[in-house]
Amino acid sequence: MRYKRILLKLSGEALMGKRQYGIDPDRLQEYALEIKQLTEKNVEVAIVIGGGNIFRGLAGASQGMDRVQGDHMGMLATVINGLALQSALENEEVQTRLQSAIKINEVAEPFIRRRALRHLEKGRVVIFGGGTGNPYFTTDSAAVLRAIEIKADVILKGTRVDGIYSSDPEKDSTATKFDFISFDDVLKKGLKVMDTTAFTLSQENHLPIVVFDMNTKGNLLKVVSGENIGTKVTI
Repeated sequence: MRYKRILLKLSGEALMGKRQYGIDPDRLQEYALEIKQLTEKNVEVAIVIGGGNIFRGLAGASQGMDRVQGDHMGMLATVINGLALQSALENEEVQTRLQSAIKINEVAEPFIRRRALRHLEKGRVVIFGGGTGNPYFTTDSAAVLRAIEIKADVILKGTRVDGIYSSDPEKDSTATKFDFISFDDVLKKGLKVMDTTAFTLSQENHLPIVVFDMNTKGNLLKVVSGENIGTKVTI
């Protein structure tokens, strides 16, 4: 395996599958099986999931809701998604722990770095919910922060496109895909990989990012094995 310890970032929208809202059980099971393949190869897996399939704080703020309240609702949405993924993984007999940045002791462990590291060392999949625990920060920022804290080898950002393109491939048929690109070139070209805070934090800590299509069966294992799947962002 190319990577021993990974941080997988999934968007909340990814869990919708073909639905317009909420969680698609079939998509959830597909992801659980993909992640199980990694655990069978003794890869240590941590996961951060967004909450956009249930509630997005920024969207609430744009409709007049208090931004802090909206972001707290978004954090709770990520915990709901974390519980759903935890259930799907455990149905496949994968040991998991859900840790939350906001205290919900009856539902999830509090985020404690040393405990998270011990879970990973024991082969458990650790799901981080609740974002960073602070408003105004995205789950992209949470993913980078947790990846740095657990000393992950890489951030794998699973999306519905197969990498980073010069423009939106769903809108521009002439868009070209990058197999490798530097952090500096992403910024110069104005490409959207993560929000600026998350991206800068990753760059400063020399933490590579791989953007790939999570919905193609087998891709996750191929990325972790070192195959040239998606786009790798490095220093």
